[in-house]
Amino acid sequence: MKGNSILNKARYSNNTDEWYTDLKTVEEEVEHYIDQFRNKIILCNCDDPYESAFSKYFLTNFNRLQLKKLICTSFKGSRIVENSKRFYKNKKLSKNNAYVMVVDSMPKEYNFVLSENDIIDLLSTDGIIKKLKGDGDFRSDECIKYLKEADIICTNPPFSKFTDLFSILIKYNKQYLLIGNQNAIT
Repeated sequence: MKGNSILNKARYSNNTDEWYTDLKTVEEEVEHYIDQFRNKIILCNCDDPYESAFSKYFLTNFNRLQLKKLICTSFKGSRIVENSKRFYKNKKLSKNNAYVMVVDSMPKEYNFVLSENDIIDLLSTDGIIKKLKGDGDFRSDECIKYLKEADIICTNPPFSKFTDLFSILIKYNKQYLLIGNQNAIT
């Protein structure tokens, strides 16, 4: 995997949970499975809707991939809050909350691939981003409900929680695309 060197460096840093997969790595990996995503519900359950390359990829390619729905959940205290002013004119997000983004359709004028401005307009729409009751942990009942609804889970989980996420995916018999350190699965 071309992007794995960055992930391997993250393994040896002081903070192994705050490394994000870049968009190029996501694009290169997901492009191998385009046919698998058609008419599917995708869950990115460790992905800040404003920062995650997975979220950005699936939003910009929603119609091209013919997705049925995209759900992204963020942990409490996510960087989503720091960037909320960029996306919302009249809303203010709080670091005391976790959030979920649910997109179940894309306007037809976004025929193929969305631009950065299209994404900002979409994320500014009322009802797209909602507060979660809990802290956004993928192991919570609230987030497991989204997992049960989803067909495919795509994410770069925090390294310290990789095994927990993988166990949940097996328990619920979910298809998945996880990008992480190659040693995480062992």
